[in-house]
Amino acid sequence: MTDKKNEAADIAVEKELEGVPEHLKDDAPETANGSDAKIAELEEALATAKQEVLYAQAETQNVRRRMEKEAQDARAYAATGFARDVLSVSDNLTRALEAIPAEMRESEAMKGLVVGLEATGRELESVFAKNGITRIAATGMPLDPNQHQAMVEIPSADAEPGTIVAEMQAGYMIKDRLLRPALVGVAKAVE
Repeated sequence: MTDKKNEAADIAVEKELEGVPEHLKDDAPETANGSDAKIAELEEALATAKQEVLYAQAETQNVRRRMEKEAQDARAYAATGFARDVLSVSDNLTRALEAIPAEMRESEAMKGLVVGLEATGRELESVFAKNGITRIAATGMPLDPNQHQAMVEIPSADAEPGTIVAEMQAGYMIKDRLLRPALVGVAKAVE
């Protein structure tokens, strides 16, 4: 009776292997139990392959997001170097306006020059605003080492120690990044 069962199992295996190339038939299981083991092995390999595909897809998505963020940052902050260079032009224009004495500002000979310099300053500020470049508030504010660079301590009875009492050079941000820190003088207690 067992011979008939084994013979029936062998016939079933042979039917399953019909159409399978000869070189693959060598891997075919000899019995039904071997088939189950092979199926379990293949299912495990399939599960592993599915997991690897999911990891690969997640990694691909992470790389794509990282690249998109880097491209977005590159677009947003591409003008950083140029903006730093233009800030020195703005500083010189401001110094030039501050150097003109009040009596010369009222003089008819200088009035056109002063008006032109002031208009240029306003236009420069407008261009800065369009490109996300903003001036950092300094005077009267507490010292923030992320935005201000203390250059000197100034004894002051009026201001609380650590408060900015003088601004030597304006600081600027480009969007949410520091473009240039404000150079400031900080109050200290009078001795």
